[in-house]
Amino acid sequence: MTPSEQPQTSCRRHLGFRWYAVLVGGSSAAIAIHLTIDSRLVSFVTMAVIVGETLTMIGVGLHTHRPTHPLPWYLLSASAVLFATGTTLRDASGHSLHPIDDAFTLLGYLGVGLAALIWLWPRQVHGNYDLLLDSALIGLGALLASWTFLISPILRSTETGVDVVVAAIYPVLDALLLTLVSHSMATSTRAETSLWLLHAGLVAILLGDLGYSLETAGATVLGPAAMLAPLLAAYAIVGAAALHPTMATLGAPRRIHPHHSRQRASLIAIALIVASLVPVVGSSLAPLDRVVVSSLFALLLIGMLVRSERAIVCSARSERRAQYQADHDMLTGLLNRAALLRTLRQHRERWAEQPICLLFIDLDDFKRVNDSYGHAVGDELITSAAARIRRVVRREDVVSRYGGDEFVVLSPLARPEASVLAERLIAAFVRPFGLSAGEIPITASVGIACAGPHGSDPAVHGLIRDADAAMYHAKQYSLGYAFHEDARCPSVDAERRVWRAVTPSTSTAV
Repeated sequence: MTPSEQPQTSCRRHLGFRWYAVLVGGSSAAIAIHLTIDSRLVSFVTMAVIVGETLTMIGVGLHTHRPTHPLPWYLLSASAVLFATGTTLRDASGHSLHPIDDAFTLLGYLGVGLAALIWLWPRQVHGNYDLLLDSALIGLGALLASWTFLISPILRSTETGVDVVVAAIYPVLDALLLTLVSHSMATSTRAETSLWLLHAGLVAILLGDLGYSLETAGATVLGPAAMLAPLLAAYAIVGAAALHPTMATLGAPRRIHPHHSRQRASLIAIALIVASLVPVVGSSLAPLDRVVVSSLFALLLIGMLVRSERAIVCSARSERRAQYQADHDMLTGLLNRAALLRTLRQHRERWAEQPICLLFIDLDDFKRVNDSYGHAVGDELITSAAARIRRVVRREDVVSRYGGDEFVVLSPLARPEASVLAERLIAAFVRPFGLSAGEIPITASVGIACAGPHGSDPAVHGLIRDADAAMYHAKQYSLGYAFHEDARCPSVDAERRVWRAVTPSTSTAV
């Protein structure tokens, strides 16, 4: 950025903050005046001012931030106009224009729903149905409460016809809208300020509709000014969301990590508490109401059972994964040092009353490979070496990556069988390793320590110490492999084993 462009950018940002302060402050002042002066004319003027400011905010946001998916913002603009038209017709005519005013309002709901679906569609989490199930449970709980405390009283009112049906539709739409909001909140991050403002605006719409439904059901009388205030606040909040720079990222594909599980659990708990209140008012429900409430209650309980089962399975899977990561080396998949030290103690019956041999394997000149080709190639070599060792040992043998380029094989073998296994392990390293850096030859040295049959826990640390010493003896004298006894008193057999271990023609590569 050139020095001449920097003042322009700073000025543009300052102008944006000024727009933000003026429009939000003007909306707040208009809502305060609306609540103070109870007049239809004041309500109409306030509505016109707020909606005009909201449309201006959305227009400024679209022009400034240039979102890649602007359609939802156009839908919200149209919904604001439709909501305002419906509310104005309802207040001006004294509910005499039903269902024309409701038609505008329902179309506004349709615009909001489409905008929410467009934003949520790229936020699907493939293979994760817990999030959808949680949102559905929240929606079912809201629908159950709506039917019991709102829809049923509205349907049982003295009025009949289309007006009552339309009035009963609003709580159903609110339950669906609450489901969308819950799903959106679970897939959003704290950095998405614009989306969180939209959540607040939708919640304000839900509060306004709740007051309208309560008044229609005869539960309370809030007055037109109080019921209109949440809708006016929703307009202003949506406009503020359009001004925030994060509005440009809404609707764009992105990787979603579901979170807020504790918050969703709290909402589900509230839904269950509301469901538990249904029997209290159940005596006043008509037969149709009982059928609907029982069906919704059954669906809610079935959903909770399914969700609980999935939570148990997920918890068990997480525990198994954590245990596997705690016991295994992540590079090779072999047991790690800690798991090796616990093996004999955890499987005491299996290893008791039989001889045990521990083979300590070390790759020769592995540091040279790391220094020459880098640690990535060194990791490839370690992985390939572990695979060759696994192909040589038996199924009942325990294989571990002890650390670095050191491996340990713990096997219930006598000394002669351990010698054969050591020769097979050395033969596995005769063939060069085909790695990304090319074919790299490398050999291995093996140290062996054996213990006779035992009735109690063997000293694993002692076996490892003795086998490690034998491995260094084999490496020092190029023996290929050596027993701990050989390290203390070299024998003629060890001299003959040098020729047999290092001659490729007598070994079978694995």
